[in-house]
Amino acid sequence: MTTPVRVAVTGAAGAICYSMLFRIAAGEMLGKNTPIILQLIEIPPGMKALEGVVMELDDCAFPLLQGIEISDDPNKGFAGANIAMLVGGRPRGAGMQRADLIKINGPIFEGQGKAINDNAADDIKVVVVGNPCNTNALIAMHNAPDVPRQRFTAMTRLDQNRAMTQLARKAGVGVDKISNVGIWGNHSATMYPNFYDIQIAGKSADKAIADEAWLKGDFLKTVSTRGGAIIAARGASSAASAGNAAIDHIHDWVKGTGENFVSMAVPSNGEYGVSEGLIFGYPVRCDGKGGYKIVEGLDLNDFSKEKIKATDAELSEERSFVADLLK
Repeated sequence: MTTPVRVAVTGAAGAICYSMLFRIAAGEMLGKNTPIILQLIEIPPGMKALEGVVMELDDCAFPLLQGIEISDDPNKGFAGANIAMLVGGRPRGAGMQRADLIKINGPIFEGQGKAINDNAADDIKVVVVGNPCNTNALIAMHNAPDVPRQRFTAMTRLDQNRAMTQLARKAGVGVDKISNVGIWGNHSATMYPNFYDIQIAGKSADKAIADEAWLKGDFLKTVSTRGGAIIAARGASSAASAGNAAIDHIHDWVKGTGENFVSMAVPSNGEYGVSEGLIFGYPVRCDGKGGYKIVEGLDLNDFSKEKIKATDAELSEERSFVADLLK
C-alpha cells in the first residue's frame, strides 16, 4: 500500500457525512489500493455525536482506514490534509432564501479557508458541499492566498447526477448511456444543464429525445428545483445523494475522466464570457494526476448563452453580498 491519503471532512457528524464516510473508508472514493486517514471536524456541540460515528467506523474494520482523528479546531483538523471536503454548515430549511444561507455560512468558510491555507498539505484539493457552495468556495479560496486557486472547487455533481437520471428515464435507457453532462453556473435554481452537449448513447440529448419543449420545460425545472422538492417531501435537505455526489466529484478529480467530461464548479478565468473570478460550474475533463481543464470549443446557442448569463448574474450578486469576506 502507498502512504495514506489524509481526508479532512467538516460537519462530520451530520447526515451527509454519515452517508458517505463509510463509503470513503471502504475505498469507493480513492480506490481499493489507497489507504486513508480520516480527519473529522465538527463544532463543539457535535463532538459527542461524532464520537459515535467514529465507534461505528471502528466497528466496520475497514482495511484501508489507517486512522481517525477528530477535532473541533479547524487548524488541527486540516493539518496535513491532502483532500478537504467542506460539508459542514447550516442546511437550507423550508422557506429559507440563499441570501439567508450566505449570511450564516459565509464566516464559517472564511475561517476554514484560513485554516487550510496555514495547515493543509501542499497538494490539497478542496470541494465545497455546504451551500451556497459556489460562493462559500469563493470565500474559502480568497482566504487561502498561498493555495493555488484551482485547488478550490464547488460541487455541481449532484445536479449532474439528477440530470442524468431524468434524461435516462425520458429516453428509456440506463444512466450508463448518459455522458458529457455539463452543469453551468451556480448550484441553485439558475444552474443550467446544457442538454445540447449532453450525449445519450452517442447522440446529443436534444436529438435523442426529440422533445425540446420537455427539455426546456419539465427537465430544466425538475433538475433546478430538485433540492426544494426533496425538502418538501422529507422535511430535510438532500443527504445521501449529496454525499454520493461529493464522492463522485473527488473520485473523478483524482482518478480522471478520460475523454468524457463531468461538471465541477471551478474558478473562472473568463471562459465562455463568464465573469472572471467566480466559482462557476463548467464542463471539465480531469487528467487523473490531480489536474482538470475546462472543456474548450463548445458551440453555445442563444438559448444556452442566455441561461449562462442569468446564472452568472446571480453568482455576481452573491459575490457582492460577501465582499467583506474576500481578502
